[in-house]
Amino acid sequence: MNMNYTPKEIVEKLNKYIISQDEAKKNVAIALRNRYRRKEIQDIELKKEIIPKNIILIGSTGVGKTEIARRLAKIANAPFIKVEATKYTEVGYVGKDVESIVKDLVALTFRMVQNEKAKELREKYIEKVYEIIAKKLFSYETINDDKKEEIIEKIKSGEYDESEIEIKPHSKSISPVIEVYSNGRGDGPEGLGNITEMLDDLVSGLSGKPQKQKKIKVKNAIEILLQEEINENTNKEDLIREAINKVENDGIIFIDEIDKIAERGTRSEVSRQGVQRDILPIVEGTTVMTKYGPVKTDHILFIAAGAFSMTKPSDLMPELQGRFPVRVELKNLSKDDFVKILTNVKNNLVYQYIKLLEVEDVTLEVTDEAVDKIAEYAILLNEKIENIGARRLHSVIEKVLKDILFEAPYGENRKIILKGKDIDDKFKGAIKKENLENYIL
Repeated sequence: MNMNYTPKEIVEKLNKYIISQDEAKKNVAIALRNRYRRKEIQDIELKKEIIPKNIILIGSTGVGKTEIARRLAKIANAPFIKVEATKYTEVGYVGKDVESIVKDLVALTFRMVQNEKAKELREKYIEKVYEIIAKKLFSYETINDDKKEEIIEKIKSGEYDESEIEIKPHSKSISPVIEVYSNGRGDGPEGLGNITEMLDDLVSGLSGKPQKQKKIKVKNAIEILLQEEINENTNKEDLIREAINKVENDGIIFIDEIDKIAERGTRSEVSRQGVQRDILPIVEGTTVMTKYGPVKTDHILFIAAGAFSMTKPSDLMPELQGRFPVRVELKNLSKDDFVKILTNVKNNLVYQYIKLLEVEDVTLEVTDEAVDKIAEYAILLNEKIENIGARRLHSVIEKVLKDILFEAPYGENRKIILKGKDIDDKFKGAIKKENLENYIL
């Protein structure tokens, strides 16, 4: 993330993907900017005292709670995990314990850091790999610099992809070698021979014995040699330290359905209360032991969400409530919001289907009147069945385009214009009570 994004700039970026919910976007933007502000403080003791102001998003399903948190993490390039509170049980009961949330986040972040490092090293060592392959294809002693460059360019272009060279895979590169040889030709003696060779390689790698030279196609050798360079120049301990640092200072944990573990009325439910008690120390700040080492949760940002239709935030344990000082109520989406979601949002649903049908040489045009009708029927179905917010748009537009998606390709270029009348025809009689189950997701 460009840590110089102001809260206004963060909201502008969120606006590309999320319609309405200005108050929620403003609060998460402030929370993200505060992380940058905290990092800039030089007083170490003060920095430790500044903890994130965790947020509870209150609103019915499909109004954008998850999308706000997910997009925020993408803007920040921050470690992010979404969990459902109902999937966890208190310590001593069968099920997932809440500490696994942090463990999963660390594992995910390690893979993220590992992939970023691999991408960086690929760019750094790819030229070296091309040169190694060129040397194996041709003797450099009799070739001038211009000819070397010409050979390397041909390797890059794929001209030598099917040529074979001999390489000695290192033990660290056993996995890629297995992928290369596991090509589906395993039925019969030839396939069995390949498996035997793979097992020999594995034993050689584990025993430290030198592996045999292998004839490999250039296109496969590039990946094998590149992976060896990446492995040799990667320090796992450094990656672990970086991953833990990112989790501790930039991690975002989104706890959905937190309302489902609140107590309803005066009846005490042990399992719900137990999950709250177990979540509390993680949100307060504790140290969780993971396979990568200890991880402090003091400065992880927690965003909780729930509809709170049967309960209210005050039904949560007072101690847990206190750890979520920022509460934002998200409003239900209107027909105008649905129209904007269909047309104004980056990579919106209408645009997605236009691009999908382009693959089949079908030019789809959706008129403003048709978009308006799609939004209208989505609102109507939400009112008559169950309000699932913007998710209803998926089922409506899929119903509208089902026949076109099934018939395509038509064997020729075709232009289809969707008008308001076409939408009405699709839903003629569908809003009757007996047919409503067709639209339940």
